[in-house]
Amino acid sequence: MTNFRRWYDNDPILKEALELLKEQDDLTQTEAAKFMMQIKEQVAADVIERVYEIVNQYSEGKGNRWYDNDPFLLKAIEFLREAPPKVQRKAALKLLLALENNSFDNLEI
Repeated sequence: MTNFRRWYDNDPILKEALELLKEQDDLTQTEAAKFMMQIKEQVAADVIERVYEIVNQYSEGKGNRWYDNDPFLLKAIEFLREAPPKVQRKAALKLLLALENNSFDNLEI
């Protein structure tokens, strides 16, 4: 069994999407975060509560991950992390397409 360092390393599409997102400018990351926030509609209330607890914890500057310094991006990525694998993969594929096309217009999960 392979041990993965980050939660998204076990899915190559998700890994590629997040690594590409990491390299984008702030405006593109914000657009991507808005897109990923749609996942909120597909996760349970207890998951939403956990995400907000994580956001509160890391919003105090305690995180080392590349997305910890932007509360909106942090929230969006945490929703992605907590989403079911099928939703993660679908979102990652659409995120890759949007980043390649440099457009998040009319993009829905």
